[in-house]
Amino acid sequence: MNINTNYENLEQSYLFSTIAKKVNEYISNNPDKKVIRLGIGDVTLPLCKAVTEALHKAVDEMGVQSTFRGYGPEQGYDFLREAVQGYYKKHNVELELDEIFISDGAKSDLGNILDLFAKDNTVLVPDPVYPVYVDTNVMAGREVKFVDANGDNEFLPGVNDVEKGVFPDIIYICSPNNPTGAVYNKEQLKSWVDYALENKSVILFDSAYECFISDKNLPRSIYEIEGAKDCAIEFCSLSKTAGFTGTRCGYTIVPKNLGKLNKMWVRRQTTKFNGVPYIVQRAAEAVFTDEGQKEIGENIAYYKENAKLISDTLKECGIWHVGGKHSPYIWLRCPNNMKSWEFFDYLLNNAQVVGTPGAGFGRNGEGYFRLTSFGSKENTIEAMSRFKKLFK
Repeated sequence: MNINTNYENLEQSYLFSTIAKKVNEYISNNPDKKVIRLGIGDVTLPLCKAVTEALHKAVDEMGVQSTFRGYGPEQGYDFLREAVQGYYKKHNVELELDEIFISDGAKSDLGNILDLFAKDNTVLVPDPVYPVYVDTNVMAGREVKFVDANGDNEFLPGVNDVEKGVFPDIIYICSPNNPTGAVYNKEQLKSWVDYALENKSVILFDSAYECFISDKNLPRSIYEIEGAKDCAIEFCSLSKTAGFTGTRCGYTIVPKNLGKLNKMWVRRQTTKFNGVPYIVQRAAEAVFTDEGQKEIGENIAYYKENAKLISDTLKECGIWHVGGKHSPYIWLRCPNNMKSWEFFDYLLNNAQVVGTPGAGFGRNGEGYFRLTSFGSKENTIEAMSRFKKLFK
């Protein structure tokens, strides 16, 4: 028996595990201090009423012989795929039903989709980046190249930022971005689509935060861009859209224009995946109803108000940042030229506020820091009050 030695090339600890360890140590040594967590991007508002009502109804169905469901279709029940199809249509994107695949979340599919690609593919990811993009390819032994995202390009790298001599087969794009909160406009995304078509690359487009975009001129799906169905797979999740972080449901779009990839994904899912539970899919269906959209819209507005509060505070303190307007994430430059982990410790010890060190997202994240708007309004207000005492 031989192990997969590629795991030895991973960072020794997952970023958020290290943060949790540091915070727990601080709390045990300072039990009288109230720690406010604005780090991990987990939601705090409960599932909306339309969703919980659908859950209850589906659970009742599972307790009656005539409406009990066993194994469901691995690609998802048609009632949910049709709901997703209708949602895309509202944003002027036409999809066929068998291009839509229901999953237990974008994170899972972003890793699982790599089953379709050979190990000798070159992968291009922005730096800084959501760690899962890099780690899943390192696990498989692929070569990972980086394109620099920085203050000069406002953390929105373009095709001109790709290093000469690098010809990527797989390109990761996340917009609105995690961790920076930056959002590509249509012209910027069009240049990436044209680049992928020219180089015969595939774009893996993570749109997990599309629900935070309020500007109609900004694309919520890469398929709003001409040519994208010929080169892009899109991943989305209900985790941030509707608070499904603990309920688990998302969807992946694999256009038929991508040739064999659509059928290969069907084959992969039918072999390795048994589908999302019926009760969860009924809950997800409720998200796309008029009532569900209204209710989750109120939750998203709540988080966006928190983001505005954080952004306004940083402006008051003269701290450079991006994100927060069309994203739950705010990406700031560490004050006083502090390093990312140095600022993490300083903020924890002096303000009892937890964020995420930018260095954990890549080399270009050093000297930056991520805050999230997913806390309660009361905690966000208090955290920003503490910020002002330190930096204003």
